[in-house]
Amino acid sequence: MTPPSPPTPRNPNRRSSHTPKLRPVPTTSSASSSSPSSSIASLLPEPSPNFFPSLSELLQLVTAVVVAVAVAVGCHYAVSSIGRGPRPFCDSYSEFHDSCEPCPRNGQCYNDNLKCAPGYRKYGRSCVQDGVINAAAEKISEWVENHLCEEYAQFLCDGKGIVWVSEDKLNNDLDLVWERGSIGLDNTSYVYARERALENINTMLDTRMNDRRIKEFKCPDNLAEKYKKITCRFRQWLAKHALILTPVSALLVSCILLLLRVRRRCYLSKRAEQLYQQVCEILEERALMSNNANGGEPWLVSSRLRDHLLSPRERKDPVLWKKVQELVDEDSRVDRYPKIVKGEQKVVWEWQVEGSLSSSSKRKKPAVDNTNSGAPTSIFSFKKVR
Repeated sequence: MTPPSPPTPRNPNRRSSHTPKLRPVPTTSSASSSSPSSSIASLLPEPSPNFFPSLSELLQLVTAVVVAVAVAVGCHYAVSSIGRGPRPFCDSYSEFHDSCEPCPRNGQCYNDNLKCAPGYRKYGRSCVQDGVINAAAEKISEWVENHLCEEYAQFLCDGKGIVWVSEDKLNNDLDLVWERGSIGLDNTSYVYARERALENINTMLDTRMNDRRIKEFKCPDNLAEKYKKITCRFRQWLAKHALILTPVSALLVSCILLLLRVRRRCYLSKRAEQLYQQVCEILEERALMSNNANGGEPWLVSSRLRDHLLSPRERKDPVLWKKVQELVDEDSRVDRYPKIVKGEQKVVWEWQVEGSLSSSSKRKKPAVDNTNSGAPTSIFSFKKVR
């Protein structure tokens, strides 16, 4: 076997065309004493100023990474949610496992079938209250409240009525109401609605257990106040505040009576003065007319003068004309004396012309009026009494 030929020695002075040109290594003594790291750093090229990214470029990079991660997580969740169906329901009487979903409240589950309790209906994967039964239960609760509270309010007002009602009697009354068709449910729905109404009543009304261990219901006192009639409330309020109202009412009535009396006295005094002035004017005119050529009696019957001046309503009040008589009695210009007129004795009043200070002026005035008109000027006309 032929031995291999020895390798051809390589000429160190010969340079290949593919070998990069290197810097000449200095042959000074300082180069031989430098560290290897400095020699390596001198061999590497210096980086350019744009080699490292700026701060804005780093922020854009971080933002892009965050958006990409969020999109990836959202897509993964959407794919997993769409692809995965709902977990089955756990049986109501079995233990809970991660592979199944707990049975909803007010429902019973068996073999992944949900059945809602009476009074509830299925809505998706849960049980909600049935609106019809719930409305009927509220109607029954309202009827029970009105029935018991009206009875108790009547007992508080008149002492007649029922205070405590047993549960059996209440159920019988509700059955009668249901039989009349006032609730509008079938038998099964009515039973569920009545049970729910009784649950509401337990929290709304007062309850107790009687001697036979039967529950009884009563309307609360504060709720029964709303069912009392207005007359009952007024009577109870009077009875409660009788000690205060009695003296106050007596004082108020006394004040009212006193004010009415003062008002009447003022009215009688003012009205009597007005009538007195009219009486004086009539008597004075009558006296002046009797002295004229027409003649006539100078006196007037007081009763006829009264009926002439007073209205029919004022004639029923003898106090008014009595005050007028008192004023006439105090007047010295008027004479008062009895006289027989048509066979009856009357009291007549006569004006004293001689004692009147204004008689002279009064005499001239009627004379002028009689000349012009030919009729008496008296504002009242009286027939001559024989």
